[in-house]
Amino acid sequence: MANSGVPKILIVDDVDTNRFVLKDIIMDMGYQPILTENGEQALKIIERYELSLIISDIAMPVMDGYELCKAIKADVNKREIPIIFISAFDNPADVVKGFELGGADYVTKPFIPEVVKARVELHLKLSESTKELQEMNRKLQTSVREQLRQIEKEKSSVLYALIRVARENAAYDEKHMDRLSQNCRILAEAMQLSPKYEDEISDMFVDTIENAAPLCDLGNVSVPTDVLQKKDSLTTDEIAQIKQHTVVGARILGDIENSGDLNGFISMSKDIAHYHHESWDGTGYPEGKKENDIPLSAQIVAVAGAYCALTENRAYRDAFTKEEALDILSNEAGKKFNPDILNILQKINRQLV
Repeated sequence: MANSGVPKILIVDDVDTNRFVLKDIIMDMGYQPILTENGEQALKIIERYELSLIISDIAMPVMDGYELCKAIKADVNKREIPIIFISAFDNPADVVKGFELGGADYVTKPFIPEVVKARVELHLKLSESTKELQEMNRKLQTSVREQLRQIEKEKSSVLYALIRVARENAAYDEKHMDRLSQNCRILAEAMQLSPKYEDEISDMFVDTIENAAPLCDLGNVSVPTDVLQKKDSLTTDEIAQIKQHTVVGARILGDIENSGDLNGFISMSKDIAHYHHESWDGTGYPEGKKENDIPLSAQIVAVAGAYCALTENRAYRDAFTKEEALDILSNEAGKKFNPDILNILQKINRQLV
């Protein structure tokens, strides 16, 4: 029984004498020859064996060597097998055609055993080197992807650590981030079913806004705790300080985006942080944008975030009931909030957490 670790070399030639001469040369090299008479048979053998090299005659019945080469090179799983053409013709045009089709080499008849051995050894070594390079490249790509995933994970961890600090500074309910994420997802999924938004909200958008929404108040890390938790009326300066959290949050996320990670998550997070306090009628901040000049993600977070805020305890008031919160929001339709988004929220209020 042949050693499975020994390179298998397919010899394709319709002339018995040629096949057996090549067989003896290959066996003398310590490799395992496999013989066949034409291209069609060769293709069947290629499916059964893991071959290291193919030596093929060009002029054969049924399927010639050129057609065989075309078929092999068209198969993504077999195209890397080197093919050495053999022929009694040494017309330069024939040689060039063989190389153009993907052949690795060309040997003329009658065979000189030393030449055949040298060519076979050369292409076996080249093939092995190519496989090693491909494997090294695969491992390198895997390593790079893993490092990038780890970097993204670490960045996300830092971002969420910052937002937890911002949340605690503002004395939000400890489940605020989870509620905001879930409600933004629920609202976005409902909007996805609306003809008005079905072309704007993809499954990827829904997944991204769920993860990005909690970063809306990232900029609160720059606002003093005593201001965020103040129970009395805020001064003009304190209101200005709080409004700056939109700019600061967007700047932090912009720095991360500019470091080269131009992905949808960071981009959407930046839009949300910057614009979630803009109002539909243009009276919001920081830029006074209005209507659909406000990014859709920020419009969604504005509505869902207001609902979450109203139904949670704050330092200056107790939580409103769901019904009370929805009534308050209704009064802001067309003013602070996009009326279409608010209408969808009202319809799905039973699903909200």
